[in-house]
Amino acid sequence: MATFYNQATLSYNDVVTDSNIVTGEILEVLSATKTAVSDTYDMGDTVTYVISIVNSGTSAFTNLTVTDNLGAYSFGTGSLLPLTYVPGSVKYYINGILQAAPTVAVDNELIFSGISVPAGGNTTIVYEATANQYAPLGTGAAITNTATVDGTGVLSDIIITETVTNAQGVNLTITKSLSPQAVVENGELTYTFVIQNMGGEVADVTDNVAITDTFNPILNDITVTYNGAVWPDTNYTYSQLTGLFQTTPGQITVPAATFSQNPTTGQWTVTPGVTTIKVTGTI
Repeated sequence: MATFYNQATLSYNDVVTDSNIVTGEILEVLSATKTAVSDTYDMGDTVTYVISIVNSGTSAFTNLTVTDNLGAYSFGTGSLLPLTYVPGSVKYYINGILQAAPTVAVDNELIFSGISVPAGGNTTIVYEATANQYAPLGTGAAITNTATVDGTGVLSDIIITETVTNAQGVNLTITKSLSPQAVVENGELTYTFVIQNMGGEVADVTDNVAITDTFNPILNDITVTYNGAVWPDTNYTYSQLTGLFQTTPGQITVPAATFSQNPTTGQWTVTPGVTTIKVTGTI
């Protein structure tokens, strides 16, 4: 709500006199909100944003512009954009009915133009952006995204924000390799399991990390190492009849990843925490 003031001046016979000051209020009928479908992100994730514009007035708004700053933040003497708009992802609804896509421009900002909001109605803009190499990573990292709605009939710019935080927790992947790839009968074979943690938290005993594998061909007289040290057989079970190998849940832990930002380019990198298990036996 904005207040305005007005005063008239009366002149006659070289005499000037002022009227009283009248005061009025402009009731703002256009409002907007911005939300993200998911409140967390990781590098490479797609974040879906929803902008809702509501018109409680009796006249339509047309040819509005919505400008999104793509999460821009200061870096050195400039700024970085942690979000990249996904081309063609925008959906534009008026009163819940899908419309033709609005005009889209991307130039350090994301701009939707030609937006209309009917009297007593609402408009929704849904679009996607990818968390790119400039998206902050680590504990407390976040992207605060700001959008502005302006245009004819809008008394003052409507500014809306949404913040998504970098996903923490445990994020594990596993790869398996064998050596040698060609082995002679009664020869020795080693399976190597590399577990990587891309998350910002340690995978500890409470996460019950475990490996299950059935070796074919079956390995005999196996030895197991854990990060280079011999692992006692109390930490796993193995059947030479079936080849079934299982580690005891909770015996495997994986360090947290570390995150760093290049001081020159601003790009973020992830160094995963790694745990390596090797199983060696004869076939």
